[in-house]
Amino acid sequence: MRKRHTFSKRLARTALNLEDFETLVRRRLPRSVFGYVEGGADDGDAIIHNRNALRAIRMIPNVLGDASQRTQQTTLFGQTFSAPFIVAPMGASSIVGYDADNAMAHAARRANIPFTLSANSITPIEEMAKTYPGAWFAAYQSPDHQNIQDMCLRVADAGLSLYMLTVDVPVASNRENNVRTGYTMPFQLSQRLCLDVLRHPRWALGTMLRTMRHRGIPRISNVDPSSRPSIFSKEIGAVTGHAAFSWRHAEHIRKHWKGPFVLKGILSPRDARLAREIGADGIVVSNHGGRQLDSAVSPVEVLEAIRSESGSMTVLADSGFRRGTDILKGMALGADGILIGRPFLYAATLGGQNAVAYAIARLKRELDIDMALLGVNTPQDANISHLLRYRTA
Repeated sequence: MRKRHTFSKRLARTALNLEDFETLVRRRLPRSVFGYVEGGADDGDAIIHNRNALRAIRMIPNVLGDASQRTQQTTLFGQTFSAPFIVAPMGASSIVGYDADNAMAHAARRANIPFTLSANSITPIEEMAKTYPGAWFAAYQSPDHQNIQDMCLRVADAGLSLYMLTVDVPVASNRENNVRTGYTMPFQLSQRLCLDVLRHPRWALGTMLRTMRHRGIPRISNVDPSSRPSIFSKEIGAVTGHAAFSWRHAEHIRKHWKGPFVLKGILSPRDARLAREIGADGIVVSNHGGRQLDSAVSPVEVLEAIRSESGSMTVLADSGFRRGTDILKGMALGADGILIGRPFLYAATLGGQNAVAYAIARLKRELDIDMALLGVNTPQDANISHLLRYRTA
């Protein structure tokens, strides 16, 4: 039986919302590792803008409508979940927190919400399929046709249910913050990094050494159908998509993947229309959490227009969503569900599966209160009439 992390009462007293997990984890992690997770591209403007764009939307509640029958139940791709939010794909999670992919997946499965495994993960697809049968997979896909076929076959044979193609990373973005904090990929054991690790013995012993005892040298396990380069190998460089990847290659995935096929990283109505035309089942309206194009719009600024071009596709959104009110704003603008990433990884780092379960429960509680105060019985009842943009973001 997998040994669970203990979840302290002190953490429960201090982590009252998702943002609190970032504050608490900052001291736990080496500066380089925390900077990798927390940072964005260029000046980090897109990360700040994501939050400001959500704050720029105010809510208009309806009263005396009988909000006593509230439920967060949500159906996505034919499956019913207990809440409208999803654990987003996050690369290198198990380097940040010990066995973090499995911790988040266990908690998500018990809470009956979707979990998405990143291709840039040291946890193999096949292992994740045992932790969470039917979990979702987010790919960085090569345009080679045989590679596409082999990758689709590997994901299907493992038993994951949804193929999410990451489309907004044709090249690695300009991560100046990684240079400043000393994070490199592949890992390079510089004097600076070693000193950083030695100043954080809890992470060094509880995550780095423990991971090596459990898995040996960590390997990026899911970018390729067969290759598993180590995190110290020059083979991996910066894990990205491919500049040559085109709509033609996405169509090839659609041909070979029989389950739900989703494109992650859509920010224009044009691209939503093209996704619909190639037969995608869904899209994720996303600026990659502010980690790619630093001047990109926030998803909530374009959701309405994208929804109008989406047809019958499922529309998901991510990037900057942290509160129950954020989820309701996204759904009122046309999203069917919301992906949330960093806070759940921070929770896993602080307290494993139990801490992630606590974070999920806190967000569900917050969403329930917000639904009652807005005057809706389901998240899907939120609509544009509940919103007012009071200033430019």
